[in-house]
Amino acid sequence: MPDKLDLDFVRAQFPAFSEPTLQGQAFFENAGGSYTCGPVIERLERYYRQRKVQPYAPYEASRLAGEEMDEARARLAAMLGVETHELSFGPSTTQNTYVLAQAFREWLGEGNAIIVTDQDHEANSGPWRRLADAGIEVREWRIDRETGLLRLEDLENLLDDNVRLVCFPHCSNIVGAVNPVAEITAAAHASGAFVCVDGVSYAPHGFPNVGEMRPDIYLFSAYKTYGPHQGIMVIREELGRLLPNQAHWFNAETLYKRFTPAGPDHAQVAASAGMADYYDALAGHHGIGGDAAARTSGVHDLFRAHESELLQPVLDFLSDRNSVRLIGPRMAPEKAPTVAVELPGPGEDAAAKLAGHGIMAGGGDFYGSRPLQAMGVDLKKGVLRLSFVHYTTKAEVDQLLTALDDVI
Repeated sequence: MPDKLDLDFVRAQFPAFSEPTLQGQAFFENAGGSYTCGPVIERLERYYRQRKVQPYAPYEASRLAGEEMDEARARLAAMLGVETHELSFGPSTTQNTYVLAQAFREWLGEGNAIIVTDQDHEANSGPWRRLADAGIEVREWRIDRETGLLRLEDLENLLDDNVRLVCFPHCSNIVGAVNPVAEITAAAHASGAFVCVDGVSYAPHGFPNVGEMRPDIYLFSAYKTYGPHQGIMVIREELGRLLPNQAHWFNAETLYKRFTPAGPDHAQVAASAGMADYYDALAGHHGIGGDAAARTSGVHDLFRAHESELLQPVLDFLSDRNSVRLIGPRMAPEKAPTVAVELPGPGEDAAAKLAGHGIMAGGGDFYGSRPLQAMGVDLKKGVLRLSFVHYTTKAEVDQLLTALDDVI
């Protein structure tokens, strides 16, 4: 496998980088949503031009529409190392989680408990915490106040025979630390609990092999992984068959329909296959072979190596500033390139000043009020968040550091 990601090839796959209105602008709010790759846009346009019909009927446009939707599910499942029927789509990760929480509300009984963290985005926290209204015990796996990290030994102290579900993030959209999913999952399973992982903040940095990590639920958002605005949800069959059906009664026997009550957005589901096209193009260009999961793993490693190389100078710069508090790990291999900084003033004010330097960043709480409060951050100020992905260049990072030197 090559040592370096070919950035010229990568950026040629994204129309945004040839868009005149975006020239000179460096995008550092990717954790809020990524640019969309060309193959997704092309598939979406083709669907609306040629297939805007009800899918799965016998006439040609409809048959092709259904085939494209099925293609997306099959190819993404293969990339993630799971069975095709274990992957489904929904309008957003938050809505997918609410549907799952309702299924657990019906399934769990008196004396059962679940574990949530205070490191999560609210999407993988709030819906589960509401189960307390149904008499389910909710236990909180708390982060370290100074580092923002979750400690496995703290989880093990919370686990017992009553715990049926453990919910945690692959990485936090505030702290950025990459949690050891396989290790945490193994501990939960050994105690008899199922596992729900929020992968929204990790998946943009390379799709993981969900099959190898073995969580029972893995959720992420396609609009942050270079695709359309869809929530993607893996539910392994063992758990999916145990939980009560949340869809129409006649869809109860189809696993990928059981937890999507509403009809899918046909065009966006079909366009999601463009993400697979993009990964395949990267794998082919960089000489990465094997099956879909192996190619995806190779691309993932290229992404992470490139991102880590660019991330360390940002972490070093912010660590040396006594006037700011860098949240999360200081070493790039331990962290996704999502960097939250507590400043003397509001994060939104700093983001507005950075915009004058051609830096697109964000300020606020980013639906992460729980981790911010746990670390003693004033929610009225929030944080400045700087997030990038594999298509970011060293020149853009240099532009960011120059702007930060002036702003903070």
